[in-house]
Amino acid sequence: MNIKIAVIEFPASNCDRDALHVLNNVVNIKADLVWHNHFKEKDYDGVILPGGFSFGDYLRAGIIAAHSPAMDEARIMLEDGRPVLGICNGFQILTEAQFLPGALLRNESLKFVCKWVNLKIENNKTAFTNKLNKADIIDIPIAHGEGRYFTDKLKELVDNDQIVFRYTNEKGAITSDSNPNGSMDNIAGVCNLEGNCLGLMPHPERASESILSPNGTTHGKIIFDSMIDFIKKRSA
Repeated sequence: MNIKIAVIEFPASNCDRDALHVLNNVVNIKADLVWHNHFKEKDYDGVILPGGFSFGDYLRAGIIAAHSPAMDEARIMLEDGRPVLGICNGFQILTEAQFLPGALLRNESLKFVCKWVNLKIENNKTAFTNKLNKADIIDIPIAHGEGRYFTDKLKELVDNDQIVFRYTNEKGAITSDSNPNGSMDNIAGVCNLEGNCLGLMPHPERASESILSPNGTTHGKIIFDSMIDFIKKRSA
């Protein structure tokens, strides 16, 4: 089958071409960069909302993009069961659009944080983690100033297995020292109930080629590979 993924470009997106490169040249899947006002869901099997500072983060991160026509199209895909992935600012957009529960607040340090972190896989049954094992530890970089995840429905998320990634140390221990932004319960990424919508603050597109990784790993690519595998199985 000819799989096509849309990478949405908002004003001030700055990680869109990174995701486009990984999909086209590393995962070897057809991907298009699509201006947010021009996106039509019927043309695509999945969609990625990339990192950046959509609309300059005016008002607050993600809130203006959450009201873009692109999100009306993405909602159709979501309800149809197709995969919707939000990375960093894309995660902020997904929470503001209420595709996902919770909110992303200013980092506890009130500083922009850019570094590699360890993530523990808490749910490997989503459209984006099906090629990973539960409790695997992967390393992926972060780069954000508003990545502190908060929710008033933590028990509900735990009970519904919606927490997908947690920040840990190299041994997989969930500690305060391994939490780079003060996120509640060390949460780095969450999904919807159906598992076809994922938001995460770390950048898998920056961890998909060994030349970019200090450890030579390509753990980010597994997230995109899982997404493609999900699409193939869904269409079989």
